[in-house]
Amino acid sequence: MTTRTVTQIISALATSDGAGVKLKRSLGQSNAARHDPFLMLDEFFSDEPADYLAGFPSHPHRGFETVTYMLEGHMLHEDHLGNKGHLKDGGVQWMTAGRGVIHSEMPQQEAGRMRGFQLWINLPANEKMQAASYRDISAEHIPHLALSQHSEAVLIAGRSEINGAAATGYINGLDGQRLSTDPVYIDLRIGAGENATVTLKPEHNALVYIYEGIAEIGDQQLSNNAAAILSDGESLTVSTADGAKLLILAGKAIGEAVVQYGPFVMNTRDEIEQAMRDYRDGVLTTA
Repeated sequence: MTTRTVTQIISALATSDGAGVKLKRSLGQSNAARHDPFLMLDEFFSDEPADYLAGFPSHPHRGFETVTYMLEGHMLHEDHLGNKGHLKDGGVQWMTAGRGVIHSEMPQQEAGRMRGFQLWINLPANEKMQAASYRDISAEHIPHLALSQHSEAVLIAGRSEINGAAATGYINGLDGQRLSTDPVYIDLRIGAGENATVTLKPEHNALVYIYEGIAEIGDQQLSNNAAAILSDGESLTVSTADGAKLLILAGKAIGEAVVQYGPFVMNTRDEIEQAMRDYRDGVLTTA
């Protein structure tokens, strides 16, 4: 099998979003820092309540999906559909904004650690105006694959093999649904002196995000808080001397124009302007 290598490194930049939540942004820090179908990847990680307590008050989205993966902490999602979801340690919120969602994401803790990620996945033009949908997946429903006494994979989405063992995630796998971008989302945790080989569809774009420790892919050493864009290939081998934790993301490229204005991601400027008018006029979410 052809082994994937690193072609580009995007170091995460410190920024803030929402009402002032501090985070680090790799994908999405500029229009050039995307990897179709992935638009943005934020990491939030703080023990200081002032960094996250203001949260993300009510705001709109149109034209893409958001995936929030909570390692530690407690966040409450509420939206215009009347959904309420408590995102806690190890849980995932998968939201398809489609035509439009207006929602808030607010911390439900006054102290302690808040740590996790939010990923934005684009939708093809023929799906951007679909009805909004939302899934709140608690940690006990997300499969874990033991690779050794010291290594495991948390299988959030998609299908692959890891060290020869079948690895099927909850989303786009165990849930029986097939998303058009066919996303793979794996939280790979490798013990010191160990390695893992993950199969990926050769037609998929892929990247990894190191969030703890130092990992090696081929002859490239990768430190934490950096996204590494991968070459084409059928497999990815990751090794580490002292232990590492990383996200593996892969998906089918859409290959369409991307025009983004804040929380709206469409294909043309006219569609962005329509989204802004719809939000102003209170019909963003109306079918």
